[in-house]
Amino acid sequence: MTDDAATLLDAARARLAAADAPRERLGEVVRPRVLAGLRSPKIVPRGDAWRLGVLLIGESAVYGAGNVVRAGDPGRRGFASDAARARADVAAAATRGGFGDGETVHLDWKVLDLAALGRGETAGPLALVDGTPSVRWSPAAAHVPLAGYLDERIALLLQPPPGT
Repeated sequence: MTDDAATLLDAARARLAAADAPRERLGEVVRPRVLAGLRSPKIVPRGDAWRLGVLLIGESAVYGAGNVVRAGDPGRRGFASDAARARADVAAAATRGGFGDGETVHLDWKVLDLAALGRGETAGPLALVDGTPSVRWSPAAAHVPLAGYLDERIALLLQPPPGT
């Protein structure tokens, strides 16, 4: 059954590549090791992937999505909250790492172990439910069949609804 999930994901990867679907970049926070911590952390590129909801499909791996940020320089401005300041700091870290202004960057992603499905375990949002590869698109949601989920998400990526 693990092979079924891998087959579905490989087919999705092929469809996305054939359609030249847009990819988004993966990033990782790097904290420079310097005395007194005088240098700010930056987010460096670690590849790219197609975003299909809670899944990020790369050339050879599948990832569970984490946090998303848009790179940008916050400039000098006041912040309404500490959370807004923290988001601006993360956006600036992406810019310091070489991402373009406004570019989407995925952080805290996890490589999914598809072999875990064969051991009866989950792989991030993926699981086998009654022998069917399935995905949970939200922690509070039930699992849905992976095949239908991929079809729907690929269609949305290739033809987004108007106004998005």
